[in-house]
Amino acid sequence: MSRRDRQDGAFAIMFIPLLIVMIGFCGLAIDAGLIYNRKVDVYGIAKAAALAAARELNGTPAGIAAARAAAKETAEALRYQHYNGGATVSWSDDALSFSDSSDGNGAWIASASAGGSSSATLSGLYFARVDTAQLAPEIGAVNTFFMRILASSLSSIQVSDSAVAGRTSLNVTPIGVCAMSSDAAAVRTASSGASTLSELVQYGFRRGVSYDLMNLNPVTGSTAPLRFAVNPDAARAAAGHSFGVSDLEPFVCSGSMWAQHLTGRAVRVSELPSSSPLASLRPALNTRFDLYGGTACTPRGAPPDVNIKAYAYDLAGEVKWMSPNSGSRSAERANSRNKIETVADVTDPPASPGMYGPLWAFARAVQAPSPLTTPEPASGYTSFAAGKWPDLYKSGPTAPSYPSNPPYQSGVASSGHYVAPSAANRPLAVPRRRVLNIPLLECLSASPSGTNTQATVKGIGKFFMTVQATDETLIAEFAGLASEQSLSGQVELFP
Repeated sequence: MSRRDRQDGAFAIMFIPLLIVMIGFCGLAIDAGLIYNRKVDVYGIAKAAALAAARELNGTPAGIAAARAAAKETAEALRYQHYNGGATVSWSDDALSFSDSSDGNGAWIASASAGGSSSATLSGLYFARVDTAQLAPEIGAVNTFFMRILASSLSSIQVSDSAVAGRTSLNVTPIGVCAMSSDAAAVRTASSGASTLSELVQYGFRRGVSYDLMNLNPVTGSTAPLRFAVNPDAARAAAGHSFGVSDLEPFVCSGSMWAQHLTGRAVRVSELPSSSPLASLRPALNTRFDLYGGTACTPRGAPPDVNIKAYAYDLAGEVKWMSPNSGSRSAERANSRNKIETVADVTDPPASPGMYGPLWAFARAVQAPSPLTTPEPASGYTSFAAGKWPDLYKSGPTAPSYPSNPPYQSGVASSGHYVAPSAANRPLAVPRRRVLNIPLLECLSASPSGTNTQATVKGIGKFFMTVQATDETLIAEFAGLASEQSLSGQVELFP
């Protein structure tokens, strides 16, 4: 036998065990691939269902029910085991739980019992967790082909994953003003013939009245207005980090804050400058009117409103539903009670009807509910008819041609109440972008002052920008209070 023949035999002997090893590694690779793919499947199910559930959470039992339904619908629309068309997910509410924190190892309330939690608990449940280990076992079961040769316990591998999602922001503009009263709800009465009208006043603000938010102060003896920049980053604010007014620009453009809760909570604020308080924020505010000069914000990140008509009452004929046809841009300042408020807030009538400023451009005055603590229904409180203006606004204007719906809602250019944004930005326009959700701060018991100081948020007021902001003024019509549950911003996944 030649030396070459002997070498061929040696290679054959070496190749056989090597082939077995190679086949084994290939088999392990196939099994590992199956396990990896299933891991991706279950993580995708967990992420999608958690995000869907978190988007529905609004601090109410209805929100919990909607979150359950959304998680179920989303999960059951997905597939796993992607051969032969894949397999559908069999959903179980046991996989879903809720919390007031994104901490995956924190306290979580099972979906089945969350809806029956107290109102205080429900109001903080803005995080959803989905754990696929609580779904049907077959969803995470991977039958191996080669690993079972190593051990019978490896014939089937069980995989699972979990995901946590929740809101990271609130649709609140980080400009703060003082609550003009400590009362969340109060009644303002007015005589109307033989009857009495009871108007709802919230934290001292009357619906349908335009206020210059840069020119208010409820503190008796005050001579200067109070207005604040609010730190939009709750986490950094809690750590005491300072911030500059110019830092607020992107948050003012979007009308949002990186916060999960505000009402009743402490925030960090800095007084706006005494002169030209809005010089650095005016361009950001006016993006709502399709104006983008002087700001880095763009129409995609800060779209215009669908109606950019300015209701400038100081220009004759611009507020077509009111008589007289011109007056002040906002309710005029009144000092009769030794604080900075407006003629609409005091009992004495103004010197001229136009001093009330434009009324009811976006919101009507509403009747006080009974009891006063009655939550506002989805359809809103009962509003007054325009014919009641002479009773509600003594020595004030009248509304001879007030439309059936508030002028902002017109949508028809010929009405004189509506102007569309530019053709380029019209597809991006968003309804109610001119409504600023503003933190109402506690100033009566402890008035914040200086920079980076603590303040307490009593509520969130809705203010409709009637005209463009200037360096000195932010004129907006009060439209009621916004529940924090209705202001949820971005929903994201947490590690």
